[in-house]
Amino acid sequence: MYIQNRLGLIESTETMLAQTQRLNQITNNLANVDTPGYKKEDITFWEMLYTNNQDRQRVGKALKILTNHQEGSVKDTGNQLDFAISGNGFFKLQTPDGIRYSRAGNFLLNDEGQLINPDGYLVLGDGGPIVINSNIDGNEVSVATDGSLTVDGENAGRFDIAAFENLADLEKQGTNLFRVKNEGAEEQPAENITVRQGFLETSNVSVISEMTGMIDLERAYEMQQKVIRSFTEIDSKAISTVGKLAS
Repeated sequence: MYIQNRLGLIESTETMLAQTQRLNQITNNLANVDTPGYKKEDITFWEMLYTNNQDRQRVGKALKILTNHQEGSVKDTGNQLDFAISGNGFFKLQTPDGIRYSRAGNFLLNDEGQLINPDGYLVLGDGGPIVINSNIDGNEVSVATDGSLTVDGENAGRFDIAAFENLADLEKQGTNLFRVKNEGAEEQPAENITVRQGFLETSNVSVISEMTGMIDLERAYEMQQKVIRSFTEIDSKAISTVGKLAS
């Protein structure tokens, strides 16, 4: 009986820890519901049978965080430095840690007239960092659907947009950046994409779906708490009964 209760407590505790991790992901998704280009995170759970000692096996729980790369909807902003990609493609950014990728196209200009993201990272074009102009007053920027830029009618390069055959080769870094996690993964030319100026891709988080998941988690968590209380009561009764027999 003691061993069974102990294993039951371990199972319930592991389940609650996994549910806590999932709750953290839901909270993070909801916090970024208004973040341009944000890709929500999901968690998958599975169980495995492993040898606990020489005498018995037990079931262990595992989880894995997955990024949902489904495209978000497109919002009209009217800002000439906002851009949205439709299709499999990522803007390339130069960061202190190397090249990073993002779906968020809410860009700005730095003091040198270079296109940057809100964190100050340079947006890359086919010839290096994209330069609009050192004097931004009066400049008219336009972008073709293939990502080619013109400033006041003059060619200003083209967005260097990267694509990946398997999006699982990417992992999140921070909120809106991705990096390549598998050494064998390589960039591919982005095909069948459309770049839209004056638009932003919104987060792909569904508030209703996340709130529903949060309610389900709360119920499941409460159920595991009841299970733990039941095992505690069984142990208490067992101890009390043993004490009476000994006396």
